[in-house]
Amino acid sequence: MATSPSVALAPPATATAPRSSKLRIVIPIVALACALAGGGGYFWMSQRSSAVPSAPAAPPVPDKPIFVTLEPLTVNVQSEGRARFLHVGMALKVRNEQAKAHVVEYMPEVRSRLLLLLSNRPPESLVTTEDKARLAEEIRVELSRPLGAGLPPQEIGSVSFNTFVVQ
Repeated sequence: MATSPSVALAPPATATAPRSSKLRIVIPIVALACALAGGGGYFWMSQRSSAVPSAPAAPPVPDKPIFVTLEPLTVNVQSEGRARFLHVGMALKVRNEQAKAHVVEYMPEVRSRLLLLLSNRPPESLVTTEDKARLAEEIRVELSRPLGAGLPPQEIGSVSFNTFVVQ
């Protein structure tokens, strides 16, 4: 009987061996899975953040506008029985410095064209905002025509009024 209590107190050798061998396989697999998941998450986040720009691209800076300011003009307008006039000041927006120099060089011709275009208009055709916009477009078209034979057309982009008085 002496042999049996010592055998009964010792744990069986076959029961502990499979448990430790399972842990030796499971722990490295779990560690490898965690490392792969962490690395994959880091890679996915770094790819996602590099695909989305951090700041929106700056819009292109427009060219500086070039204006030629004309001296104010006073012209008679059509009226029935009483003297009426139009006093108008304007600026021409040109496309480049060369166009500005060309307009300044031919200023007497430019002013003459304006006087002919503006004179003898009925004052009722110069009242509303639409009338003034239409007049600005007519001026732009008239002044864009070549100023002399064999010269290229003027590069006038728009006409802006500084003063506009009908009296």
